[in-house]
Amino acid sequence: MKTFTNNLLLDSGPRFKFPMNLFVIISLLGLVACVDTEKDNKSPPLVETTAIQVFKSPSCRCCSKWVKHIENTGFSAAISNTINLNAIKLKHGIAPRYQSCHTAVAEGYVFEGHIPAHVMQRFLAEKPENAIGLSVPGMPIGSPGMEMKDRHDDYEVLLLTKDGEAEVYEYIISVESHNGK
Repeated sequence: MKTFTNNLLLDSGPRFKFPMNLFVIISLLGLVACVDTEKDNKSPPLVETTAIQVFKSPSCRCCSKWVKHIENTGFSAAISNTINLNAIKLKHGIAPRYQSCHTAVAEGYVFEGHIPAHVMQRFLAEKPENAIGLSVPGMPIGSPGMEMKDRHDDYEVLLLTKDGEAEVYEYIISVESHNGK
């Protein structure tokens, strides 16, 4: 009479077949997944991203929220947490009256504060003459990264010029307009 232990040892056939069958199934699925089902071999267009360097305080939560906002709309952010933001702002020619809590640089232009991503994208497409970048001075409630439920302050996105001056680039008067709608 065979014991239970002997049955397991003697009847080990299906135990080894299962992994082999599983291997065959996985291999076939892998081959099927690699088959090109489209005859014209067209790939979907790649989404272009814009590299941007963001300088911010390591403890600033609103800056981190703004970074998420721009990353969700086509920017690829590299973060530099720094305590001495004033040196960065001076290096890029941002006068104190146009400063905010973080500074970003993309394609040689400076972006100061909570600027909506769609405004930055339009600016980079237009590349206005004599401009060094854009600024949203201060920290307006309702701007990207500064959302507070249904509260929203109207604010201006300023175009910063090489001579240290600024002019209004865009008025943001609603939550929809800071989202590009």
